[in-house]
Amino acid sequence: FTDHVALGNEEWNPWDADEKNELAASQQRYEANLKMIKYARSHVEQTSLRVQIWGKAAIGLYLWQHIFGGHLEPGDVTAQWREGSQNAGKTYFSFLTGPSVVPGYFSVEAEHVVLVLNGREPAKVAYATQWLHYAQTLLETRKIQHAAVVLLGNERCNNAWIQPYLKRNGGFVNLLFVTYDYAFVNEEDIFQWPLGVATYRNFPVVEPSWSMLHDPRSYLCNFLGTVYKNSSRETLIEILKQDGLDKLCWIAAREQWQPQETNASFKNYQDALLQSDLTLCPVGINTECYRIYEACSYGSLPVIEDVMTPGDCGNSSMYHSAPLQLLKTMGAPFIFIKNWKELPAILEKEKKMSLQEKIQRRKKLLEWYRNFKAWMRQKFINTLENSFLHSDKG
Repeated sequence: FTDHVALGNEEWNPWDADEKNELAASQQRYEANLKMIKYARSHVEQTSLRVQIWGKAAIGLYLWQHIFGGHLEPGDVTAQWREGSQNAGKTYFSFLTGPSVVPGYFSVEAEHVVLVLNGREPAKVAYATQWLHYAQTLLETRKIQHAAVVLLGNERCNNAWIQPYLKRNGGFVNLLFVTYDYAFVNEEDIFQWPLGVATYRNFPVVEPSWSMLHDPRSYLCNFLGTVYKNSSRETLIEILKQDGLDKLCWIAAREQWQPQETNASFKNYQDALLQSDLTLCPVGINTECYRIYEACSYGSLPVIEDVMTPGDCGNSSMYHSAPLQLLKTMGAPFIFIKNWKELPAILEKEKKMSLQEKIQRRKKLLEWYRNFKAWMRQKFINTLENSFLHSDKG
């Protein structure tokens, strides 16, 4: 594999040869989807939809602020109630979030609703279920016409609890957008959704600056995170120490996961992303992690441990490139490795790269990430419009 990791080469392909066919098929699907989207746009221009998004999980902020580029009032992240709105295509979207958004205690001002829910663990599922029952009541009393769900799925893809609520199974939810490589993704009514950045830690929307693109960075790579016993993260730290590579990288390992950052530790983390050419992304419970998207935000290229984690995630009927099907299908220009033993060779190549080559790579990464978010936004809008406008006619 290391033979063709020519990082300065624009044509560099992070996949092995036997995966090129899948990549070509992905590219065809991507182009077909683009055509479908253009066709769909021209056919729904004359229609107006009103969609209200209820942001009851932190990934709602990634959807609204990062993918939609939307604003929220008030700006204070600790406010009890925050809202925003925007027109997209011919759809008027309004977004509500905050602890005060409680079933029955706010006005439902649209015929179509998107619930953003957290299904990561049993307590969250119980809370999400209350929201689903509330939406179901609104549908039964004809207060709303359609519902879709954006779900922060379980890291092992154990999402069976949501299945009975889907329309295809006799429920009322037209569309499900779900994180991680959920095997039931079919591109008809179940779609993979990006995990995004850790908005629950208030990771910001980052606007690329001239210095972010052009300045030399002090470190070849970074890894700030928890090192679990007997995990590949231990291997990663050992390999870095063996070759003295930890001196060239910003490494801060801790033994216990901390859900809340201090201001100092969070600034430290952002500085590490900004000051490193590469961000090392070892697997956790799932291969996909916030770090991947956060590194993209700062133009630091993710180096991803491309292995499947235990659980029920994996290939769907549509995609055969798990893990990270969504990112791979969208042609993410990352470095994918199967084992951290490949890292020293990658870092050797890094040392030899000119600043100009790194600048080009950063441009490519930042542009890809901007396009990825624009694509997800467009796909989300079109999927809602196609479903909500046509589901009653069929």
